[in-house]
Parts: sequence; structure tokens; C-alpha cells
Amino acid sequence: MRLFTCQSCGARLYFENRYCHSCDHWLGYLADCGALTALRRPNDHTDDEDAYLGRWTPLVDPQRRVRFCINAQYDACNWLIAEPAPGEPRALFCAACRFNQVIPDMTDPVNLARWRKIESAKHWLIYTLEQLGLTLPDRRENPTHGLAFQFLATLPGEPPPLTGHSAGVITLNIEEAEDTIREQQRAALGEPYRTLLGHFRHEIGHFYWDLLVRDGGRLEAFRAVFGDERADYGAALERHYAQGAPPDWRTHYISAYASAHPWEDFAESWAHYLHIIDTLETAGSYGLAVRPPGPDLEPTPVAETNPYQIPTIGALIQRWLPLTFAMNSLARSLGQADLYPFILSPAVIGKLGFIHGLMPRHQ
Repeated sequence: MRLFTCQSCGARLYFENRYCHSCDHWLGYLADCGALTALRRPNDHTDDEDAYLGRWTPLVDPQRRVRFCINAQYDACNWLIAEPAPGEPRALFCAACRFNQVIPDMTDPVNLARWRKIESAKHWLIYTLEQLGLTLPDRRENPTHGLAFQFLATLPGEPPPLTGHSAGVITLNIEEAEDTIREQQRAALGEPYRTLLGHFRHEIGHFYWDLLVRDGGRLEAFRAVFGDERADYGAALERHYAQGAPPDWRTHYISAYASAHPWEDFAESWAHYLHIIDTLETAGSYGLAVRPPGPDLEPTPVAETNPYQIPTIGALIQRWLPLTFAMNSLARSLGQADLYPFILSPAVIGKLGFIHGLMPRHQ
């Protein structure tokens, strides 16, 4: 994620910010130009227009007129929608919220609080996918291959919904928004890392496997790297949960769960690739450069290169590994667990390289 600053006062902003307290300006994200912009009212606005529902002028492009996504009224979205030309229909949902197929009952304050956290992670995901130049087909326009999200709460007397992906529909149990519940699941499954954003990145990996591998003519190349996905998926998961990962899984996989089946190996590797790209972009936007110890090693120029444009996986990993060592060292200095509890073996780097080659810029 890049560094954002307020166009009015220069204050540093987080991607999720909705208001700049330094200069009293509302803020909104313009996806089509990748800018978090300060806003002002146009000269022809009416006093009865609601802050979230009325028209605004973005300071990053004063000739435009924009409105907030309708989900802004729930404090769940800060993305903007362009005001349509006369005679054109007005969109209600932004480029991220338009994929929502089912959301929980917002009259329940617990559901609302959980959904806000989920939307924050989902918007971060959509940002990265757009920066990568990946296609994002809407299920309402493409019922066969389109993307949709279902955010489900457990209903009385019903089993809890399962987080997962099926034919373009990504389902998330909203209980995952609770840190305590997610931590219990992480510990029970022996995972080093479990976050909402991680869930989204993993499940969207299944979606892009269908789109880019199965339907993209890359099955044979995939099988050469990840194995044969035609192996019985249900039996593979049963075996994984009964027996666990093989003792040498770190030599071949990014996580223990990745060893369960080639589909899961791809989704875990895809999620990890997004972790790397997004974190490198954030580090670069803040001007970070890591100086590894040793007299013959040059500083790693994280800030000098846009990670989305790095041509090879080797060059990407060369910038990534010194940064992870620095991150873990900083976390340990604060008495915290490693921020990056992973090992990148040659086999794993090869899988990340396969995913790198799927990106539109590298084809």
C-alpha cells in the first residue's frame, strides 16, 4: 500500500482514513486514479445534502464531481463514485462494494462491527488486485466467471458458515473478524499467521486459479510446479486433517496447509505473493532501504523500484528477504512474535515465480 498525504495540508494518511483532523477535510479514495483525496463541496451543493450522500469535489481533480459509496453511511467504506453524466444511471456501490452479494444484518451492532473490519480488509485486497492489473469480472455481469462475496453470520440452530470459495463466490464467516476467535482457530490449526486480509488473499487465489490457470490454458505448466490437481480433493483434506503435513513440508511448501492439495498450495502461494507485493509497495512508499550487515553487501533499494514492475521473481525476493529480517528484528525488539514467520525455500520461490508470471505485466 502506498503512502497517502492530504492534498489540503500535507498530513500523512492511512488508506482507511475518512477525515483529516489536521485541516478538517473529508477524505475519499478514487480508485480510477489510485488517490486518497481531500474533498470540498462544489459551489452548487445544497445545505441539506448529507456528508456521505451528497456531491463532492476531489482536490486531486477539482473538475470532477463525486459521491461516496452508499456503504459509507455505515462507516464501512471511504471509496468514491464518479457523478454520472446527465441521463446516465447513478451507481450506488464503489469498485470494491459492487462485488458484495450477501452482507449480514446491519441492525445487529455485533454484525455491523464485524462487517466494518471485513470491508477494511476486502478494500485492501481490491486495491492490490487493481494495482496488479488483474481483471475483476462482476458476477452480476458475468454469472459464470464473475466474482462475488458473501459475508455470513451464524444463525440460531444452524451450523456456522464455512469460509471458502466456490465457482467465483467467496464466503466468509464474519466471526473471523473477532481477534479472539481467529486466534483460537490459528492455534488449533497450528498456523503461524491468520488474518482477515490473509483469508481474502487465499480465497481470491482459488478464484484466479479458475480464471488464469484452468481457463487460461496453463494446466500443464501448473501441474509441473504444483502437482496434479485431479487428485481427490475431499480425500486429500481428510488425510491432511487426520495426519498433518509431512515432516519436510517446509522444503516444498509455504505453509503446512499448502501440502494438503495442489489447489491449496496454489492459493497459499498466491496469498503469499500478494503479501510480498503489497508490503514492498508500502516500504517503498515510505522510502525504506535495508542495509544488510556485512562489508561487501550493498543497501537493498526497496524504495527505488515499484514492486509491480519488477520483472523476475528473483529480483523481487532479493528485495524482500532483507526487509523481512529487519521486520522480524524490529518485532523482537518490541517483545513480539516475528511479523514474518515463513521460510522461502527454492521450491516455494519457484511457485511464487509461476504466480509472478501470471500477472498481466509479466506476460
